[in-house]
Amino acid sequence: MASPAPNSGRSPAPGSVFLSYASQDAEAARRICDALHASGIEVWLDQSELKGGDAWDASIRKQISECALFVPIVSEHTQRRLEGYFRLEWRLADTRTHRMAKGKPFLLPIVVDDTRDSEAHVPDSFLEVQWMRLPGGQAGDALVARVRHLLDPGAAGDSSPRPQWRSFSSPAGSSFGGRRPSGPPAPRRRPLPSCHSRT
Repeated sequence: MASPAPNSGRSPAPGSVFLSYASQDAEAARRICDALHASGIEVWLDQSELKGGDAWDASIRKQISECALFVPIVSEHTQRRLEGYFRLEWRLADTRTHRMAKGKPFLLPIVVDDTRDSEAHVPDSFLEVQWMRLPGGQAGDALVARVRHLLDPGAAGDSSPRPQWRSFSSPAGSSFGGRRPSGPPAPRRRPLPSCHSRT
C-alpha cells in the first residue's frame, strides 16, 4: 500500500491513531497499520528512527500531542532496547495522560510476541489500561472493533459498519486481562482513511 508523502508541518486529522514501535518491529507495525487503514482509520506510522532530524522530531511531538489514540507496540525488541526514540515517544504519550481525566481513552498497548505485559519496560500509565496481543502484528476484526470503541465508546452497541469513523481492531480473543478497560467516552472524531508513514 502506498502511503502519502510525509509532511513535517502536517497535523494528524482528528481521530487519527499514532503507532509507535522499535525499528525491528516495522513489519508488525505495517500489518497493524494496513488493517486499520483498510477499515477507514487514519494512522500515523512513525518511521522517525529511519529518518531523524529536528523537523521530524518536532512533527512527531506535535502528532503525539494531537492524536486521538496512541498505540505503542511492545515486543522482545523493545524489551532489549533500553534506549531508543520510541521510548521518548512513549514518555511524551505518558506525559500527555497526566493532563487527561482518569479513564479517558488514549492508550492501547499491543504486544506482538510472547513478551509478558507484567514484565514490560513501559511507563506506568501503559499498565493502567487494557492491552491487546497480536502475534506478529496479525490484526483482524477484533482490533478494529477495539479501536472503534476507544475512539467512540458511545457507538459500542452499533454493529453497523462505519468506514469513515475511528476505530481499532485485533483478532478475536486478543485482549488479555488483568487491566482496567478504558472509561468515559472521548469526543467524537472523524479520521481520514489513510495510513501516513514518516520515511
